[in-house]
Amino acid sequence: MDLYTSLLRPLFFSIDPEEVHEMVMGALEIGSRMPSLVRLMAGEAVPRSPRTVAGIEFPNPVGLAAGMDKNGVALQAWEALGFGFIEVGTITAKAQPGNPKPRLFRYPGQQALINRMGFNNDGVDTVAMRLEGLHASGCWPRIPVGLNIGKSKVTPADEAHLDYLASFKRLHALGDYFVINVSSPNTPGLRDLQSTAALGRIIRTLRDWEGAPNRPLFVKIAPDLAEEDLIAVVELAEREKLAGIIATNTTLNHSSIPTPRDQTGGLSGAPLRQRAMEVLQIIRKQTQIPVIASGGISDADSASQRLAAGADLLQVYTAFIYQGPGLLRKLAVSSRETLI
Repeated sequence: MDLYTSLLRPLFFSIDPEEVHEMVMGALEIGSRMPSLVRLMAGEAVPRSPRTVAGIEFPNPVGLAAGMDKNGVALQAWEALGFGFIEVGTITAKAQPGNPKPRLFRYPGQQALINRMGFNNDGVDTVAMRLEGLHASGCWPRIPVGLNIGKSKVTPADEAHLDYLASFKRLHALGDYFVINVSSPNTPGLRDLQSTAALGRIIRTLRDWEGAPNRPLFVKIAPDLAEEDLIAVVELAEREKLAGIIATNTTLNHSSIPTPRDQTGGLSGAPLRQRAMEVLQIIRKQTQIPVIASGGISDADSASQRLAAGADLLQVYTAFIYQGPGLLRKLAVSSRETLI
């Protein structure tokens, strides 16, 4: 057992999940000013296994999923820990506090989390200024940075395309790739934007403003879509020449959680593994569009299986909370062996 699982995790898990999250993010924000120290504390380096996806070179295929660093405060620390790429967000056009607390819950027996955070973030202007300052300082990480954008809660659904556009315009020069998040279960009505009409309107609005596409654009989908709806989104992604799909977000299927302990929100972690794999397989039957696989990836086997099924890159969140930095090396080594 490493330092994280033997000492830090028991300490962290004795404290409220969101309080720990804020503590750790504060420490990583400080660590971003001293990445060599973070690298030393992380232990053995994560091996390189470069691959190019959507025209972007990734030093290894294991990335940090959106939701961990919502405001882009610790980019250098994530690089120092060994991630092959980082996804910041979800960022909304308007700053918002998110849903009432408590809103984050651990389930160690299931290696899972439930969250109903509700896109709490500093808003696009503040995040953009922070990222611009990092660029100007010469301290921008050497790994790809994706920017995940979502709809502000107060924005009506029929104005969603303009809300996404406001964030896209403000962040356009700053991200290596962008993600349209229409699949969080914690903003009322957001998943309705996965319909081909609503999603297509958002995509075309961004592309019409951009002109000739020059920023890779992904869409993040829910694992709870019916197969025919999932296929419709895949066909839309192909028609609109998106860079790829992120599969998947959290699930509303809580059948793995004992009823007395269940909470409202999106479930992530090990219980999502099977469904996330099924979604990937459905996508791969339809298209060879790049897929960033997320959901229940927690060990060498699950990483290898996802890559063997056609995933181009991997993202982790919940397993990282349970296993710490040591997880990255396990996944990267397994990925390198699978991709050889």
